[in-house]
Amino acid sequence: MSKPSQSNAVLVAIRTPRVTAEELDSSLQELTRLVNTLGYRVVGRVTQKRSSDQYAAVLGQGKLAELALWTGGSGKIESAFERPKHKAASKREAAASDVTDESDDEDESDDSPEVSPGPDEQAQIVIVDCDLSPSQLKNLERAAGVPVLDRTGVIIEIFSRHARTRAARLQVEIARLNYLAPRLRETGGGSERQGGGVGGKGAGETSLELDKRRIRDRTKELRAELAAIGDEHQTRRARREHELTVALVGYTNAGKSSLMRAMTGSEVLVADKLFATLDTTIRPLYPETRPKVLLSDTVGFIKKLPHDLVASFKSTLDEAASASLLLFVVDASDPSFRSQLEVTRKVLAEVGATDVPSLLVLNKRDRLGPDELTALKAEYPDAVLLSTRNKEDLQALRERIMGYFESDMIDEELRIPFTAQGVVAEIRARMRILSEEYDAEGLTIRVRSTPENLAAIKRKLAR
Repeated sequence: MSKPSQSNAVLVAIRTPRVTAEELDSSLQELTRLVNTLGYRVVGRVTQKRSSDQYAAVLGQGKLAELALWTGGSGKIESAFERPKHKAASKREAAASDVTDESDDEDESDDSPEVSPGPDEQAQIVIVDCDLSPSQLKNLERAAGVPVLDRTGVIIEIFSRHARTRAARLQVEIARLNYLAPRLRETGGGSERQGGGVGGKGAGETSLELDKRRIRDRTKELRAELAAIGDEHQTRRARREHELTVALVGYTNAGKSSLMRAMTGSEVLVADKLFATLDTTIRPLYPETRPKVLLSDTVGFIKKLPHDLVASFKSTLDEAASASLLLFVVDASDPSFRSQLEVTRKVLAEVGATDVPSLLVLNKRDRLGPDELTALKAEYPDAVLLSTRNKEDLQALRERIMGYFESDMIDEELRIPFTAQGVVAEIRARMRILSEEYDAEGLTIRVRSTPENLAAIKRKLAR
């Protein structure tokens, strides 16, 4: 793909009967942010009411002509060559054409009127706010005369640019290959065959079949490598089995990384972009608590997140499933945060994280007015409202986290003789010290601890 830093994009969206005007606008706003993250400038939109998004070129003839004004294309689906068609296929196409012609007249009547973009608004790419079949992709490219990307293609491209660790790069490449495999027929690969059989006899493989086999082989290699890395992650998680862990989860760009940075004092990447964070980062709360609490930042979610990406990032999202507590972080200043919260819950359900205790964090309260804050407090009485720029808000969240963990802890007095001083360091690292007193024979210490850690220390003292 050419460098997109100075390129323009035009968005295409279909409004089906089940989609409201507000939902369509919200989806297009989100797509605009995705496209901006990719490096394009959105110069226009082409929308249409249709009964389905399964038509040959998604748009009707009139809207294809409008799209061509933005791209300089022909506005027509013109095949480079004609292939002989089976009679049944010809009948289906004729029927589909009749339906399209009828729906064009009735669907375009109340959509936005045709526009005449200026010379600086000519689009070099078309972005469609739904998933396209290979044939739809090719048909739109013929009509527009420029490259076309669907929503999944945009998200995968963003993921591929933002992946930093080896695991994230493997996960993204698997999803990208799964996305490309069915589109090979449309993007090239002629019907010529390679020499096959002993002595060159036999039909052999077409270049398309060869490309598909290479993708299958490469995907198999990537999955094997990712499984090995997954085993390493599982081993590290097992080492943290008795640690208190809090996972930040939520919609992309909700402020998870900013909160992570503020709560841990670590240099975590913070950027006003979608999917700026793809790799799980784990840091202890700072100033450090007793017992120590680990905070993890996870990949953000989004509406219509491709299932291949959810599956690929399962090993990363497992960090949330194995956490002691989930913090659902939402941008409270975003009017659509409720639907975003629902998306987050659905994705977590796919990785089995529905039974993990959770706390709702309404972030970016500094962008809200007094009346909005009052309404949110009434709607979500148990939630924490905060701004990552406010130290008092951060301290309040820290106290809620520690209060949650300490509610299951017990206070107990331990007698540690001087002969067992080796366990004192472990006690200080894993328990909260309430009081301590030395005498001639050793140390009497009162601690607050989880039952598991307390039992482990008692076993060591009994040896």
